Amino acid sequence: MNGLVMGLATCFVLIGSSLFISLLRRAIPKAVRISTYIIVIATFVTTVDFILEATMPAAHKALGAFLSLIVVNCLILGRQEAFASKNPVGLSIADAAGMASGFTITLVIIGGLREILGSGTLAGVSLFGSNFEPWVIMKLPPGGFLTLGVLLIVLARFKDAKARRAAKDAAPEGAEEAA
Repeated sequence: MNGLVMGLATCFVLIGSSLFISLLRRAIPKAVRISTYIIVIATFVTTVDFILEATMPAAHKALGAFLSLIVVNCLILGRQEAFASKNPVGLSIADAAGMASGFTITLVIIGGLREILGSGTLAGVSLFGSNFEPWVIMKLPPGGFLTLGVLLIVLARFKDAKARRAAKDAAPEGAEEAA
């Protein structure tokens, strides 16, 4: 659940800041563009922080300092520099929504895997019964990095297998026999 809330908070910040940066892209001087982006992003982070504190105090407490770290998230700053500052509002919002959706899905997957392995539950529902021995590391910050690393390895293997299949399908007849 924390991954979903964090993903939605990031979505709000990314879409809001992309909208604002895109609208003002011609008015922001090149010399102060990064500083301006950070101020805009920080404003949206502060807004979402206050909203969460008022409407979801438990989630706000659980996320703690991680909400403030959205300001320095390279994904958000990078999208402002690479896309929103160079494109019209509609495209910038579509780009932000797509990036934010992918980010949210990734956070939910990582958070779900960590909860399953670290507690034996998913959304508070016990999956393995009382005999399950939780993996304590999955509850700690290194568990997030470990989960991300394993997911990246799985994705890389999947891409490699797909590329090998595509190369095999593209090979001319008889090329396999000659090899």
